Amino acid sequence: MTSAPIHIIGGGMAGCEAAWQIANRGLPVVIHEMRPVRTTEAHQTDALAELVCSNSFRSDDWEHNAVGLLHEEMRRAGGLIISSGDRHKVPAGSALAVDREGFSRAVTEALSAHPLVTIDRAEISGWPPEDWDSVIIATGPLTSPGLAEAILKRTGRDSLAFFDAIAPIVHLDSIDMGKAWRQSRYDKPGPGGDAAAYINCPMDREQYEAFLAALIAAPKTEFREWEGTPYFEGCLPIEVMAERGPETLRYGPMKPVGLTNPHNPTVKAYAIVQLRQDNRLGTLWNMVGFQTKLRHGAQSDVFRMIPGLENAQFARLGGIHRNTFINSPELLDSQLRLRAEPRIRFAGQVTGVEGYVESAAMGLVAGRLAAAERLGETREAPPVTTALGALVAHVTGGHLTMPGSSGVFQPMNVNYGLFPDLEQPISRDPDGRRLRGAEKTRAKKREMSLRALRDIDGWLTSDVAV
Repeated sequence: MTSAPIHIIGGGMAGCEAAWQIANRGLPVVIHEMRPVRTTEAHQTDALAELVCSNSFRSDDWEHNAVGLLHEEMRRAGGLIISSGDRHKVPAGSALAVDREGFSRAVTEALSAHPLVTIDRAEISGWPPEDWDSVIIATGPLTSPGLAEAILKRTGRDSLAFFDAIAPIVHLDSIDMGKAWRQSRYDKPGPGGDAAAYINCPMDREQYEAFLAALIAAPKTEFREWEGTPYFEGCLPIEVMAERGPETLRYGPMKPVGLTNPHNPTVKAYAIVQLRQDNRLGTLWNMVGFQTKLRHGAQSDVFRMIPGLENAQFARLGGIHRNTFINSPELLDSQLRLRAEPRIRFAGQVTGVEGYVESAAMGLVAGRLAAAERLGETREAPPVTTALGALVAHVTGGHLTMPGSSGVFQPMNVNYGLFPDLEQPISRDPDGRRLRGAEKTRAKKREMSLRALRDIDGWLTSDVAV
């Protein structure tokens, strides 16, 4: 046992989770977080694990949704991020959404109180010192310029980048509930049992077309210095979606299905804007899918065209920033170590995963692997049949073997397409009835999830925790 700490650069989702996993193996760890000494374009506080975009961890259905399965694997691994999310969840239908301030406060307090965790509030502006023999770089999409430049010099390759956008947040008491109403799509209850977790604002065809025209015509923020940077398809600005065609939003974040307007139940809305609770008090609501690069003045004007939001007061307007990630398949080994310098690991969004939970998951794996290495144990990444293992495989080269892959590494949310197929196809239910279509797909996902949980339990059992 050595007393030398493992160093983690970055106090976001991945860095915090990695630190928690390492400390709970009985090893000292130092988290180097530059805020508030140096701020970023997106953060607003100095809290660890601050949520800068949505407050949603997405679906919590472990049986039929890959991100819900990832939640469950992280719960079984004693994850700090998921346990803090569970303690600070707010109604969100079938999704796990959290009170963002309560969540980040809980993560900060848990790490601050841990006797083996030190939090160093200072910027690491260059390559980690040579005497740091075990380092996890988990700086996320907003890596400081000095460290980013050092990474480029060490790897000898250009980093890849894409834009990421933030949705506006509205004060509840400024929403006109005489036009809007509470309901989850198809009345589906969420983790807390609430089947009315969203606020819905309906539009008829004329209102939708006027909104669409205003959205496309409104002035946008320009980023000449970032020209050529692509958008991540899973988090497109709403005006970019609108420019792809008049029906794109109606089949995306503004789809009107599964909802009935109690103010006018006989008339089907042409499009519907949903808002999701953003804090535990229920006083702040996030506009779902409305991440945007509109200028702030234009946001207020255009979004107040939405029925029910005519007098909306915004706690935060939307924004956009550049996300940066490394070419992980060429740079990292299966232990998430830099091939050219194995004392350095990478974790989180900088590796090319997308999403809060995915970022934390990479921190969980990196932390456990770093701890095992420090303790002299032989430890492999989780099996590729698990959600955790599938993500590691993707960023360390698995993307090249995916059907239809172009071979170009791109950020990825967890999904069942990253998992190996079942050895035995699912064709019938337990009673012998032949399954078809959606039923067959649903049954296959459940079987893949059950396989994943069996395999993650085996992987966790082989890891001796303190």
